[in-house]
Amino acid sequence: MAKFMLKLPAMGESVTEATLTSWLKEVGDTIEPDESVVEVATDKVDSDVPSEVGGVLIEKQFKVNDVIQVGETIGVIETSEPPESISVSPTHEATEKEPLTDLPQDILSAVETPIFIPKPEETVAKIPEKSTERFYSPLVKSIAKEEGISSAELETIEGTGKGNRVTKKDILAYVQKKGKRAPSSQVQSTSSAVNNPLVSESPVTRPSISSDDQHIEMTRMGQLISQHMTNSKNTAVHVQTFVEVDVTELWEWREKNKDIFQQHEGEKLTFTPLFIAAVVYALKKFPLLNSSVEGTSIIQKRAINIGMATALPDGNLIVPVIKHADHLNLVGLAKAVNDFSNRARLNQLLPDEIQGGTYTLTNIGNFGSLSGTPIINQPQVGILAVGVIRKMPAVIETADGDFIGIRRKLILSHSYDHRIINGAMGGQFVKTVAEYLENWDTSLTFNQ
Repeated sequence: MAKFMLKLPAMGESVTEATLTSWLKEVGDTIEPDESVVEVATDKVDSDVPSEVGGVLIEKQFKVNDVIQVGETIGVIETSEPPESISVSPTHEATEKEPLTDLPQDILSAVETPIFIPKPEETVAKIPEKSTERFYSPLVKSIAKEEGISSAELETIEGTGKGNRVTKKDILAYVQKKGKRAPSSQVQSTSSAVNNPLVSESPVTRPSISSDDQHIEMTRMGQLISQHMTNSKNTAVHVQTFVEVDVTELWEWREKNKDIFQQHEGEKLTFTPLFIAAVVYALKKFPLLNSSVEGTSIIQKRAINIGMATALPDGNLIVPVIKHADHLNLVGLAKAVNDFSNRARLNQLLPDEIQGGTYTLTNIGNFGSLSGTPIINQPQVGILAVGVIRKMPAVIETADGDFIGIRRKLILSHSYDHRIINGAMGGQFVKTVAEYLENWDTSLTFNQ
């Protein structure tokens, strides 16, 4: 008999830990090879951890809600296989990928040219904390920051987690016992007052909650999105530019070709890959929009990786990333968009598939919105929102004079980081996207 140590595998180049959300097997249960044993959640995506061997689970090293570091042993499986026959995949270091192997095989057929591998992204800066050997999960640190709990005070909280770790339950119990909570609105108000002397420094009282009010706990993903968006607003200097686009010819071209496209390519032709093609074209013209800011340095990305904001059935949002979108033709973009959209709604995305984006597109027109002011997805410096396509009366200029006609139009709203992108470049970029869409090549066909 041999013992197999089931460890948390590497789940992406910027993922270092995960929270155990559910045990799928109990001590004494039989496990088949490749059968899932536990479910875990990262700040990117939920996943499960399968066993590489068959056997019996004899020990659990962590409990539900414990935070596990990549490479740590989650549980022990007793197997009848001899020790030398057990092959364990590396967990601490991800092997280097070959170009484009992160794309499904059917999408690879639409690649036009080979490309390079982008460098790993740096993780977003974490909350400064006092030097200590005690481990705190990102959620605990976020709550501590929100409630105004210092690092020294955090050290005094007794933890009930593994190794006396402070869990979410521990810190919330401490806050409740403390009695006087620092309202989040007060923390934000104080922060704003530092930069604005006109803001009053008087404390802001928390609104009272009556017995008829419904108390809804934010989901784990909702909390992460909230923190990520707040960090972005506190990091980037958001500026917006709006452009109206006449997409009448694009609309008519799609109507004419969507059935042919599905018959010929086996894929639905939505507007999203058409918008992404326009964004890729503009990023080549203005590569500074394909950048990130690290301190006083600008990191201009060579690969163009487009994030596509996707709404989930529970109301949350996830952003799968189409890697190397500049090397995919329209068929490849359509396949990638449809694949990611479907798997996102089924919670089947892999951690690597929602990382490494260099620019983001969000199609808010799917929900009937005319326009919006999207928040930049850090560490990127720009995001484009596409509004709903509407029939609009418009002045049409001809050699014989002007007349009123019905056109299909939408509004592009471009949010960009004014730390490195000035108004001229931000405006020229979104205008380039508009011109690409307005001058769509209507001779393109798929029945060849």
